[in-house]
Amino acid sequence: MKVKFEDIEEAFDFVSFGLHGDHTALLDKSTGKIHYHSESGDMDEIPEEMWESDDSVQIPHKNDLGLGNQLVFEFIASRSPEDCTHIRGMFSRKGAYARYKEFLHSKGILQQWYDYEQEAQRKALHEWCKENGIEVTD
Repeated sequence: MKVKFEDIEEAFDFVSFGLHGDHTALLDKSTGKIHYHSESGDMDEIPEEMWESDDSVQIPHKNDLGLGNQLVFEFIASRSPEDCTHIRGMFSRKGAYARYKEFLHSKGILQQWYDYEQEAQRKALHEWCKENGIEVTD
């Protein structure tokens, strides 16, 4: 069963919104259906049998794919290496991502970050799909 890559991306965004574990999505590889659950919402529970099925795979959180702070540091090292220490310090406190985006905006490279982040996510998700035997259509 082929799954639309767009559906995988949507589930990935859902899972990655908020803290790790707040949101869950499971893909049934035999049907292509994605089941969602949120700790903070009124979404249906994921059926228990899905957790035990060999055809089910949990959609990863961005941190599972190295797309959290690690990606930020890689971007800064490649675009503005002189600011690496400043950015690392920024991420030692709450609210870092908003300050980071303000910093990028002030340097005129915010759109470069968005493009870099999107490309890294797409590449990581395609690799994740391949590793999990998920055929995707674009």
